[in-house]
Amino acid sequence: MAERKPIESWLTDMDGVLMHEGIPVPGADSFIKRLRESGRPFLVLTNNSMYTPRDLHARLARIGLTVPTENIWTSALATAQFLDDQRPGGTAYVIGEAGLTTALHDIGYVLSDADPDYVVLGETRTYSFEALTRAIRLINDGARFIATNPDETGPSAEGALPATGSVAALITKATGQHPYFVGKPNPLMMRAGLNAIGAHSETSAMIGDRMDTDVRAGMEAGLETFLVLTGLTRPDEVERYPYRPSSVVDSIADLVDRI
Repeated sequence: MAERKPIESWLTDMDGVLMHEGIPVPGADSFIKRLRESGRPFLVLTNNSMYTPRDLHARLARIGLTVPTENIWTSALATAQFLDDQRPGGTAYVIGEAGLTTALHDIGYVLSDADPDYVVLGETRTYSFEALTRAIRLINDGARFIATNPDETGPSAEGALPATGSVAALITKATGQHPYFVGKPNPLMMRAGLNAIGAHSETSAMIGDRMDTDVRAGMEAGLETFLVLTGLTRPDEVERYPYRPSSVVDSIADLVDRI
């Protein structure tokens, strides 16, 4: 690979990189501490749109990881910024949790089921048949279809849970309309995050545990990419993809000395 400029800013996924099933990955605390002490711009990213940055700050603090709210970037925030750029002051019918509804309220969007500009689908643990039916009818009537992220399943202690991508597929099957996914692997989420912290792709790196979202999004946004093996992608799976990360490391602990 071509030689890159030194890394001046860092983006890192949360689940599978900093924590796994609610437990911090060894070395994650040292990595975050080193980042904060260095003064380098950084963001912790997540495709999960359920939580606000304040929620995630508290969740991480409970396991010993101190990440300021301004250093947390979610697919909900990226979706809100995208909608604000596309149609400022618009209206949306939202299926999702506080992370998404708060982000839309903060940009001045009105949440309504009366002829909205958009149907916005996010993550929730309480998808209702009534809400999905309403979304389908609104899309059939002309509302534009947006989804926060394409993840088909999410992790839990009991096993896989259906996630936004699976529910989006149901709506697509019923309407014939495909959503625009804002979250990873869309590099838009990365670029918006870099802009939020005043960073540049040629001097930034992305750390993730998934080849199909984290590494792909980082690569397409022009970042140096690090795959850690503490999450979903196994070592034997890396070679199956037509693209490669810049580096593969065992865990985020191996990157502390890079800061």
